[in-house]
Amino acid sequence: QVQLVESGGGLVQPGGSLRLSCAASGSSDSIAAMGWYRQGPGKQRELVARITTGGSTNYADSVTGRFTISRDNAKNTVYLQMNNLKPEDTVVYYCNAVDDSGNYYWGQGTLVTVSE
Repeated sequence: QVQLVESGGGLVQPGGSLRLSCAASGSSDSIAAMGWYRQGPGKQRELVARITTGGSTNYADSVTGRFTISRDNAKNTVYLQMNNLKPEDTVVYYCNAVDDSGNYYWGQGTLVTVSE
């Protein structure tokens, strides 16, 4: 089992920046990839960014060039640096981990609000 604890959400003005953090514990040595998803009201959860243990990354088109995912393997922590935030980025963000067996784990979610 893997436990994920997120932090860093909050309120920011359009054009501002936030950094989300997600710390993994438990069977963290089994994690193959970590990432961030987001989900708005009445919508499906969508991938924002993902990073593998080896450092390979992929991003949703809507955040490419604005968001950067990084990972500190020694701390079992993944970060999402979000720059040039837009009102449409306002949703709940969820940390995700996938282990070597293909099991998915989720954090509790953190709300990001982009507003004047």
